[in-house]
Amino acid sequence: MYRLLTAARLALNAIRAHKLRSFLTLLGMIVGVASVVLVGAAIDGLGAYAEDTTAKAFGTDSYLVAQIASTGRLTRTELAARFRRNKRIREDDVAYLRQVTGDRILYSPYRQTLADVKRNELREENVIILGVSASMPQIRDILVEDGRFFTEMEARNRQPVAVIGQDVLAALFPSMSPLEQTVKFSGVDFVVVGVQERLGSAFGRPQDDCIWIPDTVYRRLYGPGTSLAVFGRPRPGSGLTLSDALDLTRVALRSRYHTPPGQPDNFDNLTPDSIRSFVDNILGLISTVVVPVTMISLVVGGIVIMNIMLVSVTERTREIGIRKSVGARRGDILLQFLIEAVVLSALGGAMGLVLGAIAAAALARVFEVALPITVTYVLLALVVSTFVGVVSGWYPASRAARLDPVDALRAE
Repeated sequence: MYRLLTAARLALNAIRAHKLRSFLTLLGMIVGVASVVLVGAAIDGLGAYAEDTTAKAFGTDSYLVAQIASTGRLTRTELAARFRRNKRIREDDVAYLRQVTGDRILYSPYRQTLADVKRNELREENVIILGVSASMPQIRDILVEDGRFFTEMEARNRQPVAVIGQDVLAALFPSMSPLEQTVKFSGVDFVVVGVQERLGSAFGRPQDDCIWIPDTVYRRLYGPGTSLAVFGRPRPGSGLTLSDALDLTRVALRSRYHTPPGQPDNFDNLTPDSIRSFVDNILGLISTVVVPVTMISLVVGGIVIMNIMLVSVTERTREIGIRKSVGARRGDILLQFLIEAVVLSALGGAMGLVLGAIAAAALARVFEVALPITVTYVLLALVVSTFVGVVSGWYPASRAARLDPVDALRAE
């Protein structure tokens, strides 16, 4: 223990004696550790963002069935093949699903188009018009900030009522309540009955520049269309999980479409888990490529430490000779220089960790995203930086320890 304390004291004294050189030596390690921490925060932040946006776009326990639904970008060949294989989902298919499984599963058709919306002289262009059933708030966890969602009776009677998003509210009702006021699009006046809470964007698509209207009214305005999507969710108290409900829906549609046993579904489905899995795969690929690249800066920092330590050994050759002549053993010299390299590396790692945390906090504030500093990347950065310190310090330390005391004392 005494040998260790003595070696540590000598190493720290050497670092303090050359403060500027020691700091410049640390820069490579500081930048490397800060890079690893910042990249890790960005990757975890992207994962949290994907989780949040998936909940916004899908709800927490719902799924989507459509003619075409995919988490990735399909090639033209793949898209053409799916269009040939998959059936178009129509209104009578939704009615069939409700008849067969509606006692256990909530369903809502989902269609959308773009329209310019007006109120008096005010105008909002390219608003997303969404035609859904009155059960959509339960299915997708849609929260109404002011007013209410439209009812089943209003949908059945084809009443022109609407729930507007926050962007539409800001554009058409900048200084007044929109409730019981009218907006006009596609030649029809709609009474505003509610305002959806702000959602922000999901996967780059705006979620607040929209208007929800009954699917029955949507069909009257824009026609039945060629195909629609269907959102589903287990009814409260049914005891079904999302997977159970999706299986029931798939079985019902396969029966309706006469899909032969052993053949793939002739329709697509999408769940929050499949989206999260796709995003996790992308983030995993990014981690595999980016994190090792940032580690290169740690290696560069280690090379800088090794070079400076070699210079230090050369400068202190006479000191080493004096220590050896008064009884210092080879292991004492080795330990002193090795501790010096490890201390430099550890200090660089700690300062890089602080710098990375400050940079992550600043970027999170600027871009309004969460960039959490996770233990995994902190430990990774510190362990690697310490390992690099040991490796980079070993050769200079062993070279100092092998010096012949007579030759060292002759050095100028």
